[in-house]
Amino acid sequence: MFEIIQAIILGIVQGLTEFIPVSSSAHLVLTPWLLGWDKPSLLFDTMLHWGTLISIMLVFWRDFWLIAVATLRSLLARSLADPNARLGWFIIVGTIPAAALGLLFSDFFEELFASPTAAASFLIVTGLLLIGSEQVARHLRRPRNLAQLTWLDSIVMGLAQALALAPGISRSGSTMAAGLVRGIRREDAARFSFFLGTPAFFGAGLLQLVKALGEERSALIAQAPLLLIGLVASALSGYLAIRFLLSYLRTRTLYLFAAYCLIVGPLVLVLTQLWR
Repeated sequence: MFEIIQAIILGIVQGLTEFIPVSSSAHLVLTPWLLGWDKPSLLFDTMLHWGTLISIMLVFWRDFWLIAVATLRSLLARSLADPNARLGWFIIVGTIPAAALGLLFSDFFEELFASPTAAASFLIVTGLLLIGSEQVARHLRRPRNLAQLTWLDSIVMGLAQALALAPGISRSGSTMAAGLVRGIRREDAARFSFFLGTPAFFGAGLLQLVKALGEERSALIAQAPLLLIGLVASALSGYLAIRFLLSYLRTRTLYLFAAYCLIVGPLVLVLTQLWR
């Protein structure tokens, strides 16, 4: 029963904090550490991330269908006149930095995931990124929408997504911050952030799954119920988080999430010193 509760809690934590810009990676490091639980297995972590992938598809499946069809048509027509085709290619281009960095330095980033201190420190970085982007956005008179996205926007947001390989730097937070700095409306920056995360979730999850099956093949059947529970909890909470954030950003700023990061990060750093 206790393991079921753990799976539900970690699934909810992953789903909420993946999209709300407070870093799911930090919370998946800090939650077991604070509660004295064992670190989740690679296989379980993979299922949690695929749960958030499911939640994105549930919210945006119509958008993804239109984008996929338009992108394929653009290959035949050799034209990017369709805004959805441009979005498709922007997603592909924006995915490259994180994919390349993750493949080249995977061992380095995996070591950081064992450190609550690193997660807390990078959480502070997330808070500063959110504040900095809001300060820049204040001086922009006419924010742009998704139809006005450019190649440079996708590259900058893709580079920001690559930063989130470090635990504590929020993927949604860093990409939204980059979008705001580039002059994109908050809601549209969030929407493109979610689009950009989809291939990243799928690719990283697939690599993790291959690795996990090689290391934990015998545990797959035994852990199947817990894996399913974690996936469902992650998908449902992620769905609610996306709906909430898109609604929230229509009229509000990112300062609330920045404040959370700047409170939790230092607090955890203090606790790591006290609990040595």
